[in-house]
Amino acid sequence: MADQLLTVRAARTGRSSLGDRVRQLRVARGLTQTELAGERFSKEYVSQIERGKTRPTGETIEWLAVRLGVDQSFLETGISSSERERAESTISRAEAALESSRFEEAVDELSKLAPSLAAVAAPDLEFRALLAEAWGRMYTGDLRRALDLLGRARVLAEGADFTDVDRAEVLFRLGSCRHKLNSISTAIALFTEAYDVATRSGLPADRLRSRILERRARCFQRQRDFEAAREDVERALELAEGLNDRRTIADAYFQASIIAEREGRWVLARSYAERAKTLFEEISDRVNAGKLLNNLGGLNFLLGKPEEAIEYLKNAFSVALEVGSDIDAAYAVSSMAQVHLRTGNLDQAEQQARHALELLGGRVEYLDEVGNAELVLGRALFEQGRLDEAEAMFTHAEESFTQISSASHRAAAWVAQGDLATRRGDDREAAHLYRRAAEALQDFRF
Repeated sequence: MADQLLTVRAARTGRSSLGDRVRQLRVARGLTQTELAGERFSKEYVSQIERGKTRPTGETIEWLAVRLGVDQSFLETGISSSERERAESTISRAEAALESSRFEEAVDELSKLAPSLAAVAAPDLEFRALLAEAWGRMYTGDLRRALDLLGRARVLAEGADFTDVDRAEVLFRLGSCRHKLNSISTAIALFTEAYDVATRSGLPADRLRSRILERRARCFQRQRDFEAAREDVERALELAEGLNDRRTIADAYFQASIIAEREGRWVLARSYAERAKTLFEEISDRVNAGKLLNNLGGLNFLLGKPEEAIEYLKNAFSVALEVGSDIDAAYAVSSMAQVHLRTGNLDQAEQQARHALELLGGRVEYLDEVGNAELVLGRALFEQGRLDEAEAMFTHAEESFTQISSASHRAAAWVAQGDLATRRGDDREAAHLYRRAAEALQDFRF
């Protein structure tokens, strides 16, 4: 056993090649090249293997593994069969956790595995682990770490063992992180490159292409290019339905609902949202089903049904608490604050807007909702006659919206500031602010 540990340790100095492992294991066993070659090979052939000048056949690797006292898998990849099985099992569990939106669980699993994977030559496993951990960290707010992991995955994907679909997958996830960081133009460029690479590959990649289009549609929405967003979502939906992939279909309907809402087609938006919610429920995705409850609450309010809206939002809040998502709870509370503001319940609007801001914690990837909650809080204070407090909150909202480069959101802040200037009798400042809002082509409803 001690001898076996010695040989394994010797073969794990850095990221070794097959030749490195043969040499390290041979030296650890006290063999010369001639002794290792025996009567089967020449010393020179062993030397060529160790220097990476030749690649032995599978049969030769098997023979060398027996001579060196390790299994063939370890000699070939740097990881034994049992270790590989354990690593694959861990990665598969993490990937399943990600599918169920259990992001912290996935990160915990993979962060323990990463050091051992980095020490051996198992690029396929390391690649999967890097992608999965980056995705989990993106959703837990550790965006810089996610980008670092994806940078390493991108380098790995350039290797001959990987395909264009693998490279497109990395670009897609990089684009998703950039979208979360509000770097919208960069995200669109990455999504476009990912889509082109996946398409040119000639390999089956419809699910990936659908996901790319759905994410790019979110970016086009932020740029108020709703026609481009709608085209991407329609194509994403077509690809997903061709695969009968319920999750990807649900994601596409989710985005289709948001686009329809932005265009003022609220009945259609509600229909899409209900379809998405049903699909998420069918695949037991409580997190996204809860998000749809929040959206349905907003849509029912826009359709003149405030009581139904509040009921949906309360259910959305309950689901968020059940699944342990402070961010989704914040969205639900922020939406309730808007409903209460628009129905004249100012104390409740103020209380819930403050609660939403506490839950959001100023996280940069949720600045749009931070700004929304600040704006609602400012409006609630304004209506209560607390003008100085309202002014401070409107300023905070404008700053949040400026960071996400959303003209329509900033326009909403300018309108609020214009109303404040009007209340104070400063008509010139009010006119200036209203003009700025009009020029920004405000598109901000709920």
